[in-house]
Amino acid sequence: MTDEEVLAEFRAAEALLEGHFILSSGLRSPRYLQCARVLMNPARAARLAGELALRIPDKVKIRLGAVVSPAMGGVIAGHEMGRALGLDAMFVERPAGTFELRRGFRLPKGQTVLLMEDVVTTGLSSREAIAAVEAAGGTVIAAAALVDRSNGKADLGVPFYPLIRLEVPSYPADALPPELAAIPAMKPGSRLAQAGA
Repeated sequence: MTDEEVLAEFRAAEALLEGHFILSSGLRSPRYLQCARVLMNPARAARLAGELALRIPDKVKIRLGAVVSPAMGGVIAGHEMGRALGLDAMFVERPAGTFELRRGFRLPKGQTVLLMEDVVTTGLSSREAIAAVEAAGGTVIAAAALVDRSNGKADLGVPFYPLIRLEVPSYPADALPPELAAIPAMKPGSRLAQAGA
């Protein structure tokens, strides 16, 4: 798939949004990719994960023992990547503010892991998820995501394979361009949840 074909999947799912969005990092952006919409169709999710799996080098794939993703956004992407690679897929979650494996998920000591995300913006949640995998005994040897929104700046500490890289500007809340400041801010994923700009 070309980048345009990947974006066509997002457009077909009405997942490419425009406005004033508060990202999970706290930064603000005029565009947002709602991966939950693109992943709600199982066939589309399988196509995108399958394409991404093809882009991970064979020398990495043959070493992988499991896929782990951060909840909530990465769960479906991680499951589909697990299917594409023929590996178990698990997720870490934050019941008390810090990522951890729960629900009976276990990693044998030294188990090699692919960390799978839906979107990477700053890389903070990815690094936190990697730390949780390592605390549980696993070793993250690579990371992947459907979308890299970091403008190439996210350093996850391991090789990183995104399906598509999008250069979408993001701004601190106190340094918005006038055209963005004039639009009410919305937190994606929260129906009609708004915050003052």
